[in-house]
Amino acid sequence: MSQLDVILFTHFHVDHSADFAALIKSSWFEERKRPLPIYGPDGNDFMPATTEFVADFFGERGVYRYLSELLVLGEESDYKLQPHNVVGSTKPIAAFRNGNLAAYSLRVIHGGVPALAWRIEVGGKLIVFSGDSNGEGSLTQLASNADLFVAHNAVPQGAAGIERRLHMPPSVIGQIAGDAHVKQLVLSHRMLRTLGKEDQTRSEIKRRYSGPVEFANDLDCFPIR
Repeated sequence: MSQLDVILFTHFHVDHSADFAALIKSSWFEERKRPLPIYGPDGNDFMPATTEFVADFFGERGVYRYLSELLVLGEESDYKLQPHNVVGSTKPIAAFRNGNLAAYSLRVIHGGVPALAWRIEVGGKLIVFSGDSNGEGSLTQLASNADLFVAHNAVPQGAAGIERRLHMPPSVIGQIAGDAHVKQLVLSHRMLRTLGKEDQTRSEIKRRYSGPVEFANDLDCFPIR
């Protein structure tokens, strides 16, 4: 935590944000002395904006208000959280820059949930995180020539209905990776419904993308088939 430059949220579904409070608590055991910027999506009637999300944890009336000194102005603390709402754009926009680190956001489609994909430029390398997305929009532009494209493998090929409206299948991941000429693809956010389908997933991707493909060891074990 003492070395963390920024926190970037894709969206606020519980499996993407539940560890946030514990992460912030861990800073008590380190010597962080500089503000911690936090960027994430704007809200709607269904989901909180980033500023609201952080305040619901650490505000004066937040769930963990005993840590309010980290957020509330006027309370003494070694550092402050600095939450920012990013209004989703259909084209990549600069959201954060600090020295040789820059972050660009892009609005992606994930049902009615405000959601972002992120492009990180650091040390001459480009890393893109798709977040949860059905693949529509400008992900190819965001991922253009990325050194690493981390895409969510949440549904198998052939997914239909609400699953498909929320997530992109392997064929779409492969198409984006191929069209964007990314150097390496990592499949993350793996779920039980994609477990055991790695060969099919790789085959669908390889029809459209010729670069290296790796599966992240981060299985999201929700009992969804």
